[in-house]
Amino acid sequence: MRPTSSIIVDLLRQQKYQLIGSKKTAAVKKCHWLHAALTGNRFCYKNWYGIESHRCIQMTPTLACPNSCLHCWRVERGDPEVPSWREEDFMTYDDEKAIFEQAIKAQLRILSGYKSNPKVIREKYVEALHPKHFAISLAGEPTLYERLGEFIELCRSKGFTTFLVTNGMYPERLTKLLDRGQPSQLYVSVNASSEEKFAALSRCSLADGWRRLMRSLGLVREFRCPTVIRITLIKGVNDREGDVEGFAKLVSLAEPWYVEVKGYMYLGYSRFRLRLENMPKHRDVIEFAKKLSKASGYSLVADSLGSRVALLSRIGEPVKVKP
Repeated sequence: MRPTSSIIVDLLRQQKYQLIGSKKTAAVKKCHWLHAALTGNRFCYKNWYGIESHRCIQMTPTLACPNSCLHCWRVERGDPEVPSWREEDFMTYDDEKAIFEQAIKAQLRILSGYKSNPKVIREKYVEALHPKHFAISLAGEPTLYERLGEFIELCRSKGFTTFLVTNGMYPERLTKLLDRGQPSQLYVSVNASSEEKFAALSRCSLADGWRRLMRSLGLVREFRCPTVIRITLIKGVNDREGDVEGFAKLVSLAEPWYVEVKGYMYLGYSRFRLRLENMPKHRDVIEFAKKLSKASGYSLVADSLGSRVALLSRIGEPVKVKP
């Protein structure tokens, strides 16, 4: 019988993940906006912060994660026809240089398919061959990678900017990054406005997951880099009036530079857990963002129809990030 880990790896490859690392437990994946930038000169919401989609590598240093979020596009325990597995099997122990170099090579493999595409903007393609940004946000929980700080520092030394997206389940790892390895921008995903909803939405394997998240939010204000609370808005699930006040309290705890309200997208394996009607329209995102703006005191400063996201800020216009 095939080991469960190899079955999961095959499923991930079917979803176009480029698996890297000695045990194939890290990954790179082509983003929709990479294609849009190369063929149509269209960019994702990260352009607010100076990030060019065609020079951005969407990746994760580890596929392991303690959560099984309803809205995640990744294959998860409990999905139909998917065997259970141990998250420990997807931990990454390679050094930061190996992950960095293999991620670059994986991105170049992805780009190779565009070389002869007549729709590609040649200038953008040439630029894409020299990526300048890592979006450490693909799947899994990046802070589980022991050498994450060293990886971020290596990226910085090479002139790369980094966005780190964490679910906040490991506040002790965030504390380590305060001393060495602060990213160009830090995101904490906060998709539930209360402990009860956290349990239902995140389906965390850690008994004290909510307490860990609260500790991580308390750490956000200590980071020198720009910080973001990311809310994935799921229609009919976490967009009620009570959610507005709950999220506003969490924003007050963390005092991030920004709050991004991003609509849930009906993609990947999340389609087994949620319905198409759970995907909000852009006007739903804007309406919720306006309510949260009023409750939190943050200003609604931008929105992106293509990415279905609204930006709230306490500092005015967003800052262009640096390595």
